[in-house]
Amino acid sequence: MIGEDIEIIVSSIDRNSVRIGIRAPKDIKILRKETIEEVRSENLRAIEAAAKYTGGINEFFPSESDRGKSKSMQDGEKKKRSGQGR
Repeated sequence: MIGEDIEIIVSSIDRNSVRIGIRAPKDIKILRKETIEEVRSENLRAIEAAAKYTGGINEFFPSESDRGKSKSMQDGEKKKRSGQGR
């Protein structure tokens, strides 16, 4: 028993392996360590991939310093950066 409401059960024993079961309330998440590590690793890969591509996306979202500027000032600055405002 773990606490008062989680029970570990040995369901079978073979030569080189033991199978266990876990009885617990539905609101308690039970995940295998390998599953958690896989999810964590996949999340890190997704974050790294997203970081590679955010450079081109940033021009579509104003920075905190740009939020106080008027739209016409922001448009003028975008044209200058792209070479159209000359």
